[in-house]
Amino acid sequence: MEKAQKKKFVAEMKERLERTEGAFLVDYQGLNVEAMTRLRRELRKADSEFFVVKNRLLKLAAQDTPTALLEEYMVGPSALTLAYKDVAASAKALVEFSKENDKLKIKAGQISGQFLDPEAIVKLAELPSREVLLAQALGALQAVPGSFVRVLNAVLVGLLNVLKAIENKKQE
Repeated sequence: MEKAQKKKFVAEMKERLERTEGAFLVDYQGLNVEAMTRLRRELRKADSEFFVVKNRLLKLAAQDTPTALLEEYMVGPSALTLAYKDVAASAKALVEFSKENDKLKIKAGQISGQFLDPEAIVKLAELPSREVLLAQALGALQAVPGSFVRVLNAVLVGLLNVLKAIENKKQE
């Protein structure tokens, strides 16, 4: 790669790193082309990209971005996964693929500037999808007003029962 191409690559990578919600570094050594193509396809479904990048160029591109946290892990054969929307879906795709293919090793990751070790990435992958989490939050939010209405209704029903009992007692 010529110097001009390297500068252009670093600038493009920096722009991607600034747009991303999260990034994961993996060791891909030993994966064949077919396996890497399958991994890229799975990550594309999760709105993510997978790059095999020279560590020196990645370190240059990562400067002044949250991905700079991963600099100490940018050694040896490294590939970078950039998650643009649903970071948990990207982590899930990586973890599932690493279970199927033991040659893929997750090194580290970051989400919005927060460092994640491989164990934290596995825990992130175990979370339900974004849509499920939003549905659970919405359900919890809807439960509060519903419970409040039932409590107010119970108070009114109790008051009516007392008034009815008083009325019955006076009629006797």
